[in-house]
Amino acid sequence: MRIIPAIDIIDGQCVRLSKGDYDTKKVYNQHPLEVAKEFEAHGIEYLHLVDLDGAKSKHIVNQKVLEQIASKTSLKIDFGGGLKSDDDLRIAFESGANQITGGSIAVKNKEIFERWIDKYGSEKIILGADALDEKVAISGWQEESNEELLPFIQAYKPKGIQYVICTDISKDGMLEGPSFELYKKIISAVSSSGVENEVKKPLKLIASGGISTFDELPKLAELGCEGVIIGKAIYENRISLKQLENYILNN
Repeated sequence: MRIIPAIDIIDGQCVRLSKGDYDTKKVYNQHPLEVAKEFEAHGIEYLHLVDLDGAKSKHIVNQKVLEQIASKTSLKIDFGGGLKSDDDLRIAFESGANQITGGSIAVKNKEIFERWIDKYGSEKIILGADALDEKVAISGWQEESNEELLPFIQAYKPKGIQYVICTDISKDGMLEGPSFELYKKIISAVSSSGVENEVKKPLKLIASGGISTFDELPKLAELGCEGVIIGKAIYENRISLKQLENYILNN
């Protein structure tokens, strides 16, 4: 299971929110590059970088932070937040993103999102399926859509989606543990939904939200999660970078 620390950006600074509420913003570092370099120094290869200003503004805002981290570290960056147009996507990839995550766009403009999958390939495009009470949330979690989580994910499988990041918003930033049952349900639902003529590729589910202790990581791996995004637990010293380094070395 891949270990993917998160850096969330507001005004160019590394912050964390609770349950996606912008009023709960806590700044952890004014220099995201310093944080990224520390991750890299502990053997971490991946980074989940979220442009929270972009999510709110509905267009890419913090591409300079992306460019800086991509050019000064070797981290493979998954970038999300406010990617709504072909131009946003071009900027993200030109600024050094290895992958992008599309959430709101995958709900509100499926035609564009499906075109991105076709153009860039399933290795580059991640489906962001963030949910509250199993309903997909969009626009930086400021809005709830009418999309039911499981059918939403299942509908994108035959379109070629391989990677899905699922955050249970009620857990995010709360340090109360992840949604094991929800992830179990997703993995079970997707693996049992046969689509005719579909090339059988297992869904790569990336768990996100609520990670609070190191012991939760092997449990998520056992469930079949392909990756885990860890944010506040690192910043609040609930999980040390040394623990993550050892996990990576031993798995």
